[in-house]
Amino acid sequence: MSEQRSANSDRSGGSARSDPWAGEKTPKGLRPSGGYRNLRSFQVTTIVYDATVSFCERFLDKRSRTVDQMVQAARSGRQNIAEGSRASATSSQTELRLVNVARASLDELLLDYEDFLRQRRLTQWGKDDPQARTVREVGMQHRTDPPARTDGAAYAPWLGNPDPAVVANAVICLIHQANYLLDRQIAGLERQFIHEGGYSERLAAARIEERRKQDRPQQPAPACPTCGQAMILRTARKGRLAGTQFWGCSAYPECQVTRPLEASDRSVGSDRSVRSP
Repeated sequence: MSEQRSANSDRSGGSARSDPWAGEKTPKGLRPSGGYRNLRSFQVTTIVYDATVSFCERFLDKRSRTVDQMVQAARSGRQNIAEGSRASATSSQTELRLVNVARASLDELLLDYEDFLRQRRLTQWGKDDPQARTVREVGMQHRTDPPARTDGAAYAPWLGNPDPAVVANAVICLIHQANYLLDRQIAGLERQFIHEGGYSERLAAARIEERRKQDRPQQPAPACPTCGQAMILRTARKGRLAGTQFWGCSAYPECQVTRPLEASDRSVGSDRSVRSP
């Protein structure tokens, strides 16, 4: 399954949700949300997060601030994908912002791994390095053969290797994969936001339109054709026309002239404090 298809199934509330509240009925007007565990980007960042925790425990001084920074960056990359997916029901803009945060966190983590290799004069694999290509092939296999494994077992030969350079390079490959997937996901979210928006965006647009209607100048009330006094918009309270509006002379009861309400009169405010004849 491609990442694009996974992203679409996430936003449309795919049937394979692992959200414990997936069975609850979505409120009217809200898009289905959740399903992030089926996103390949979430699956890859989960492997990156777990691998980073293990890497820091095995190869870095636990007292170093770098450990906290790397673990937090890896965690942010994963958690913001999940949070963005959950927020998609009410705001496409929030989902897009959180996925961008995930992307930025992974870039930060990527630099940390590159710094680790450079500062220790360890070799960083090139894009066409045989081991880098093998790691990418594992990722491609699991993208086309669901369900994808998120426990990192498929990458054990590299992530469990005693050589820190091999582990760091493998995680770098995984980060590049995750960034590629997130770039596609962000592009899809941008298109969706432009064409559809989310619940909060549609609600804001509806509110703006309603205020525009309310601020529109009202038409003047018509004059009574008999006495010339201004007419008032009234509501019939009884009879077969109860509840309907009509024009009544403001000089009532002296003048009892009425006139039916026309479509062009709908924007004129009614006076319901005056009893209808």
